[in-house]
Amino acid sequence: MISPFRQVLEQTLTHALSYLEQLEQAPVGATVERAALRQRLGRQFPEAGIEATQVIDELVTDMAGGIIGSAGGRFFGWVIGGTLPAALAADWLTATWDQNSARYTGGPAEAVIEEVCGAWLKEILGLPQEASFALVTGSQMAHVTCLAAARHALLERVGWDVERAGLAGAPPIRVLTSTEHHKSLERALRLLGLGTDSLRVLPVDEYGRLLPATLAQALAKEADFPTIVVLQAGDLNIGAYDPFAELIPLAHQFKAWVHIDGAFGLWAQASPSYRHLLRGVDQADSWITDGHKWLNTPYDCGYAFVAHPQAHRGALAQQADYIVRTEAARDPSDWNPEWSRRGRGVATYAALRQLGRKGIADLIERCCQHAETLVTQIGSLPGAQIVWKPQVNQGLVRFLDKGPTATQAQHDRRTDTIIARIAETGEAFFSGTTWRGQRCMRVSVCNWQTSEQDVARAVAAVERVLMQE
Repeated sequence: MISPFRQVLEQTLTHALSYLEQLEQAPVGATVERAALRQRLGRQFPEAGIEATQVIDELVTDMAGGIIGSAGGRFFGWVIGGTLPAALAADWLTATWDQNSARYTGGPAEAVIEEVCGAWLKEILGLPQEASFALVTGSQMAHVTCLAAARHALLERVGWDVERAGLAGAPPIRVLTSTEHHKSLERALRLLGLGTDSLRVLPVDEYGRLLPATLAQALAKEADFPTIVVLQAGDLNIGAYDPFAELIPLAHQFKAWVHIDGAFGLWAQASPSYRHLLRGVDQADSWITDGHKWLNTPYDCGYAFVAHPQAHRGALAQQADYIVRTEAARDPSDWNPEWSRRGRGVATYAALRQLGRKGIADLIERCCQHAETLVTQIGSLPGAQIVWKPQVNQGLVRFLDKGPTATQAQHDRRTDTIIARIAETGEAFFSGTTWRGQRCMRVSVCNWQTSEQDVARAVAAVERVLMQE
């Protein structure tokens, strides 16, 4: 008997390969407007079912032109990796196996593969092997996971059981971080009931770093408050790294919990050329990073690590009578916010095995070199200006208005105009950002497929746009 899956899956493979093999020639940005996508996809809900093969064919047709080419090597807009071949194939198998990987009893192999991934990731990222870990959707939920552990530990010290009593009446927790923090931190604080009023935002130096004197002054003020200090391992605009070796011991003197936002920057630990940026980071209390950034796994893959497993498990574990436990087995749901969840460890495992230690280091170093080339060469074009030369894989350029008395606002408008014109060429995709009060084009390189040829095409596209303006 022929499987009902065979025809539609073979057809889907053909569609997938066609898309991937055309990435090098296809426009990087979307080529159809929202109204057209809504018209195509907003079909009348069918009264009767449709053959699976027809559904897939029409889906591919209707989505065409609305897919951003972030899977390819000419996407430099945000910190988005592509997907390694082994990781993509493993993700297909994850959906095929369709395990609920919340518990060992629901997916034994996927629970074990997460254990292996956790150990490998801690080794690669230079984190304590005794740290606990969780595989979550991304840095947003990794923040929630780690800060839930921090909330548990800090309030337990003052005799408050937050998991039982909630936050009403609890001692307030303050959160110290720099102006360069990612907004996902603020949403994590909202989700955890700490609120954005708990934030104390501190200034940085000219290199985007929080300095010891600044942190010391903030820690000494309201010193009796339970405190979380959030430090940056690669901020989103310039890839700045805080001086961990100095800041973490200082924060610990005040009994603060130190959390590291390393959404992409923590991966620099894998490179002999860049790991000096992370000196002392292993002394923190929690860390987060993404797999769907520099490891190049499919989306929906983030990692949380906590140096204090008891606080981590205490914040998140939940038992139920109907759930079967297996002694000595690790149940992933004890360490992350979800019960129903897919097996994220499968794609991670495949990516780590495909690359190996040397492959990860090479990927990091190639991306950093490509970012430097892009910023340097684009910034040297007439009408362009280097704002920040990358120390890792993030840099900034801007485009100046030609008027002799042009204002800051006019430079900002021209920068946004040039970014849009570059996208219209289909040759490359960059995004804009506001950094220190000025609009810039952000250059971010995170894809395993980005080559010297991709970089040259992007620079040439920018040059053509500037010549036409």
